[in-house]
Amino acid sequence: MYNKGKSFSEIQIGEKASFTKTISETDVYLFAGISGDFNPLHVDEEYAKTTNFGTRIAHGGLAASLLAPVLGMKLPGLGTVALETTTKFRKPVYFGDTITCLVEVVEKVERIKAIKMKIVWSNQKGEVVSKGETLVIPPG
Repeated sequence: MYNKGKSFSEIQIGEKASFTKTISETDVYLFAGISGDFNPLHVDEEYAKTTNFGTRIAHGGLAASLLAPVLGMKLPGLGTVALETTTKFRKPVYFGDTITCLVEVVEKVERIKAIKMKIVWSNQKGEVVSKGETLVIPPG
């Protein structure tokens, strides 16, 4: 019924995959409910107007979570297990921003049959909002 993702041997250095989503107000409120993070910077416009951002911003973790459909559905795909992910936040994500999470295979770790990938999250203007790395075990 389901097709497994790429195996360790099938994956090539330099391969890329991405996922794109526009972040809505509903997404932010649902993420607040799931995470328990009701920081007024995310959910209270009047409060957010008093901050350096001047308006509400999305949770960093919401944008970061766009990595999940890339790893689990595209590269390596179904059956992937994430071992480690690092994320460095660079710019805020605003309501209505369209965020693309792009991964690129940079190393194959033969000893543990894992794949290391760099990650870049960018907005519709091409600005990098976050970057990082992930180490995953592809399906067997």
